[in-house]
This record gives sequence, structure tokens and C-alpha cells, in this order.
Amino acid sequence: MTTYNDLLKQIESLTKQAEELRKTEISTVIADIKDKMETFGITLADLGAARATKKTGGSGSKVAVKYRNGSDTWSGRGRTPKWLADAEASGANRESFLVK
Repeated sequence: MTTYNDLLKQIESLTKQAEELRKTEISTVIADIKDKMETFGITLADLGAARATKKTGGSGSKVAVKYRNGSDTWSGRGRTPKWLADAEASGANRESFLVK
């Protein structure tokens, strides 16, 4: 009878084998992709790689807080937060929450 520990060892062994195979096959796959891209005139821009690079190109920069109400803050970018929308609906002026 196979035990739980035996199965875990088999999983670990198979995972290592799969990773080794992946490493050996990856260069062939990349060469095949490059060859097909050249044959069909496909560029990275055609694949959307330029847009993906911009989005994942860095950690992004922090934007300074523009509006504050106690511990609630908003940079002024994107959708208006609920706390500010509620305050405006109650008659408050957005400029009264500006951080100076």
C-alpha cells in the first residue's frame, strides 16, 4: 500500500523532472517562436508586448495625496472615493478637503 509520504516523494521527484525537462526544452521552443516570427513578419508590438512592458515595467510611482478628510485620502486620480462623493452630496465643497 502506498502511503501519503510515498506520494509526496513521488510528487517532488516528478516536479523536479518536469522542471529539468522544461529547462532543456525552452531554448528549442524560443528558437521556434523566433523563427516563426521572422517567417511571418510578426513583431513584439503585434503581440502586445510593448503595452505589457509599460504596465509591468516598474513598481510605479506614488502620487501625492491631494484631498484628505481625517484618515481618508485621495490623490485626485481615478474614481471619486465614496467618502468624498458622500460629502459633496451633503453640500460640502471639494476644495475644502484640499491638502495645502
